[in-house]
Amino acid sequence: MRQWTPEQRQCIEARGGTLLVSAAAGSGKTSVLVQRVVRLITDPDRAVDVDRLLVVTFTKAAAAEMKQRLSAELSRLLAERPEDRRLQRQLMLLPRANISTVHGFCSTLLRENFHLLDLSPQFKVAEEAETQLLREEAAGEILEECYG
Repeated sequence: MRQWTPEQRQCIEARGGTLLVSAAAGSGKTSVLVQRVVRLITDPDRAVDVDRLLVVTFTKAAAAEMKQRLSAELSRLLAERPEDRRLQRQLMLLPRANISTVHGFCSTLLRENFHLLDLSPQFKVAEEAETQLLREEAAGEILEECYG
């Protein structure tokens, strides 16, 4: 069994609200979050289905790794307790879990609610190159207006 630092243990065991985990690369954030999610979905008194949680990361790779590690941990637990229907259910719900990037979550939120926001359902998220061009164009227009 892994030995957690006091700070990591605090993140894993904290309940009753939102949690922000911020630490340096390689410090074990993903392992801590995986353990936290596993504990939340297997809590004997207040279990939550994995697809009812929101886990937001900064990169697509981190989100994919989080889902992969959760799948591996749930599979490991299920191998130890094959009769555990709750674990079976969580493993089945995992593909629907809301584990994504900040941009991915916001995009999903907008796509699901475009009609409430007077937004076209065909909107798209601009690529970095597009946003750079738009910034340059806007700056050029502003400078032209100021010099005019």
